[in-house]
Amino acid sequence: MEIILLERSDHVAHLVLNRPERKNTFNAAMWTAVEQRIDELSEDPPRVLVVSGNPSGGFSAGFDVNPDNPMVVQFMQALEGGDRGTVEGLIARMRTAIDRLTGLPIPVIAAITGDAYGGGAELAIRCDMRLMAAGARMCFSEVTLGLMPDWGGGVALVRLLGRARSAELILSAEPISSGEALSMGLVNRVCPPDQVVAEALALARRIAANGPLAVREALSIIRDTPDLSEAAALDVESQRAVDLIMTGECVHGITAFLSGQAPDFPDPDKGCSK
Repeated sequence: MEIILLERSDHVAHLVLNRPERKNTFNAAMWTAVEQRIDELSEDPPRVLVVSGNPSGGFSAGFDVNPDNPMVVQFMQALEGGDRGTVEGLIARMRTAIDRLTGLPIPVIAAITGDAYGGGAELAIRCDMRLMAAGARMCFSEVTLGLMPDWGGGVALVRLLGRARSAELILSAEPISSGEALSMGLVNRVCPPDQVVAEALALARRIAANGPLAVREALSIIRDTPDLSEAAALDVESQRAVDLIMTGECVHGITAFLSGQAPDFPDPDKGCSK
């Protein structure tokens, strides 16, 4: 059984965490598989990516802390030997994979198919959009194990919710319901459990029907400018708007609009550096 599935249709890719017997947690084999899938997506990027878990295992419970995970053995041996370098290397590997996946220059949508705990919650909030199954829970549970968020989720959560709300969620490790996640703006919408993937894919297809370069440039503004001053952000937006116009993609959109037809945008050049 493949532990990371990758399906493609209509310019949309769907990556599935497929280790339900362990709540779709990440062990060494899972990290290797996801790294391989990221390489595939980087070499031949879709227009939109949906990430979900096998529903029978929820979304993901994050890192597999069971002793049969070779990475756990490495962590424990490094801890016993005071080997900081090994710990840094293991954390860097996980962070790099999550950075690459959520940093693909395309919209990344998390379809939270069930409970998202620990690193699973971190992965979800690092995506650009989140649809969550009704009845699912999200929990930043790391501190209950004497750990802390290390897949970039702590930083991402603060940028989404601010310091006070993020401190409560991370430091208390209190699970929140899908309704609570929606009310605080942590997810875009809540869906019936059997429809969350379908709704995420429908949203992905709607995005994918738009100008792919336009989507990428608009997404880059959403991702890159929150920490800039308003004046600097406006300058970046203007420059990228000019860059986009000069690609000529708008000719396809405007021509289709004037003729009363749906646009059929060509794919941009394949490949990306992330």
